[in-house]
Amino acid sequence: MTKNNAQPGRILALDTSSASQAVAVLEGSGILFESSSLAERNHSVNLLPEIERALRQSGTDKQALAGIAVGIGPGSYTGVRIAVTTAKTLAWALKLPVAAVSSLEAQAASGLEASGLQGKIWVVPLVDARRGQAYTALFEADLPSGRGRADELPLNRTAEDAILQVQDWMVQLAARLQELPADKRPDCILFTGETEKHAETVQGLAEMAGLPEDRIALQDCAAEARWIGRIGLRKLESGDTVDAHDLLPNYTQVTEAEANLLRAKS
Repeated sequence: MTKNNAQPGRILALDTSSASQAVAVLEGSGILFESSSLAERNHSVNLLPEIERALRQSGTDKQALAGIAVGIGPGSYTGVRIAVTTAKTLAWALKLPVAAVSSLEAQAASGLEASGLQGKIWVVPLVDARRGQAYTALFEADLPSGRGRADELPLNRTAEDAILQVQDWMVQLAARLQELPADKRPDCILFTGETEKHAETVQGLAEMAGLPEDRIALQDCAAEARWIGRIGLRKLESGDTVDAHDLLPNYTQVTEAEANLLRAKS
């Protein structure tokens, strides 16, 4: 990580860690362009044209960009690589600072914003990883009624990005909840992302933790590019940036090819 305390103007935000392709141009808290489209298996074809469209429609010269915010995963191996490689190339060519953003944190913020929930919320992003697994994490938010601007959602991370069996994750969450006194438990646990594929398993958390069923909420939605940008903007402003050559995807586990190579060496 580098620390250069940049004062960014317009930034480009992008994420292709899931089936959704997300691109935005932001200036401060203002969203000048944003798009999100299902482009599974076509990110490599569609991303650069969409970036060009974003710059054109927002009236942004790429030479005038002040930084790039990119979702580094976890998620689809191929998808994550596409966004990260694109960000690396643009940052190197344009000599721009890069903010590496957890795609799951952006997913959590997107779902929380869409839900409109208030109170003490646990937010659990889920991105399907097949075989009953999901990329996931855990965040907390305390949202009083009449909360402030949408770009200031106070998300606090309480579990790192990981790939887990969803059933095992529910057992872990239930154990966390049971350790808390009743007045410290969340008002609601919000699951966001690709929730439909795991809805039955997720709903079982209420019984395991002894919670009323209405304390479990599901918000099926994609990570929005504006949240990649908003989180990235905070990093850029604080100087929490990555050199283009050092920018790496966060897979949370080795790829099958890497695992085979490690086994061959052992």
